Amino acid sequence: MCTTKEPSQNQLLAALPESEFARINGGLELVPLALGDSVCEPYTEMRHVYFPVDCIVSLLCLMEDGKSAEIAVVGNEGIVGVSLFMGGETTPSRAVVQSAGHAYRLKGSTLKNEFYRAGPMQRLLLRYTQALLTQMAQTAVCNRHHSLDQQLCRWLLLSHDRLQTDELVMTQELIANMLGVRREGVTEAAGQLQKAGLIKYHRGHITITQRAGLEARTCECYSVVKKEYDRLLPATVAL
Repeated sequence: MCTTKEPSQNQLLAALPESEFARINGGLELVPLALGDSVCEPYTEMRHVYFPVDCIVSLLCLMEDGKSAEIAVVGNEGIVGVSLFMGGETTPSRAVVQSAGHAYRLKGSTLKNEFYRAGPMQRLLLRYTQALLTQMAQTAVCNRHHSLDQQLCRWLLLSHDRLQTDELVMTQELIANMLGVRREGVTEAAGQLQKAGLIKYHRGHITITQRAGLEARTCECYSVVKKEYDRLLPATVAL
């Protein structure tokens, strides 16, 4: 298996015209991101943005009592740090590595300079931001109206879309924190999925064995988000 990490493995970087990519290529730095690493803290200005290659970063809302819930996931389809180029500079959410891997880091000043050129980079990032907002809104609806079983299926599918493997390294405690529920609930829901033959779970490793079964079992929230990403960020996007 090839272990080389190239910028083109991130879909946003791959979609840029050669001339646009050339202006930022020299500033891209490949960095390893370990499980649990924080790349953005609440109300702290980000100095860099991150283009994931083979990792997943969770965007979390934190409560005063320390509890948290995931509002979106970012993988090789996107970028971590939209507040930096949207003008807000900071955000009340936290960005934490959910699945370890690598990302290309770019100085925020470099990205903003390219964004404010009002060219293809700007149009691409605005489309991505719209897709990300859809994911956030649908996550809120899902958490309010759908069962934990459906939420877990949605979460597994979103994670699977962003990785090039059927195996996810996730503890039940981590999943519970992401979904904002009790660990016991995740244990029961994961057990039901394993009993149905859709996943295998062993010591923090979840293997998806029947993706079609997860898709049939989840709510409409997964397809709403996926269709919007596919619409706004097709493989070949006209910029």
